[in-house]
Amino acid sequence: MICFVTDRRRASDPSCAHLLDRINAAATAGVDVIQIRERDLPDRDLMALVGSALDLVRGTAARVLVNDRVDIALAAGAAGVHLRHDSADPARVRAIVPGRFLIGRSIHDPREAATARDCDFLLFGTVFTSAGKPAGHRVAGLDALRAACAKSRVPVLAIGGIDETNVQAVADAGAAGIAAAGIFMADRQVSALVSTVRAIRAAFDS
Repeated sequence: MICFVTDRRRASDPSCAHLLDRINAAATAGVDVIQIRERDLPDRDLMALVGSALDLVRGTAARVLVNDRVDIALAAGAAGVHLRHDSADPARVRAIVPGRFLIGRSIHDPREAATARDCDFLLFGTVFTSAGKPAGHRVAGLDALRAACAKSRVPVLAIGGIDETNVQAVADAGAAGIAAAGIFMADRQVSALVSTVRAIRAAFDS
């Protein structure tokens, strides 16, 4: 699974219009999931952004998840929600959502992987140093990723500083895929993103 985690603050143009262009490019390039993670947006703007993203991905394989906002995900008709590690209990979310609703959850310690329940996948990181984190932010590393994958009953996606240069090591550690912001938020042509997505997918297919 390849997941684009949005973060418009990392773009040269932080507007929602530019973000929608990046979402369209990522969906066209073949990502599996687009997680709308724009925590600072007012509810009305976030709802509009999710609705526009759903329109853009129609006809592609990409599914849209909303970061932590179950209410907006349900109201907009998104495919699911991604919960922060300190957010709502996934079991409580599962009890109120449709059967095909995807639930992801962030974890930061391998021990959390063993106790995670009612999730479709876990997001583990930060694996490598990431431009999206402040200087000195703790890096988990590949050994911790390997431990999390071994303990988890559901697929684990790795996040944090992952690109074409290190994705093979991530796949070898047992991850089922990756999540990233920077490689998709950068002002790159769709053709370049297609090559990136293919390279990432090839690492897991091998």
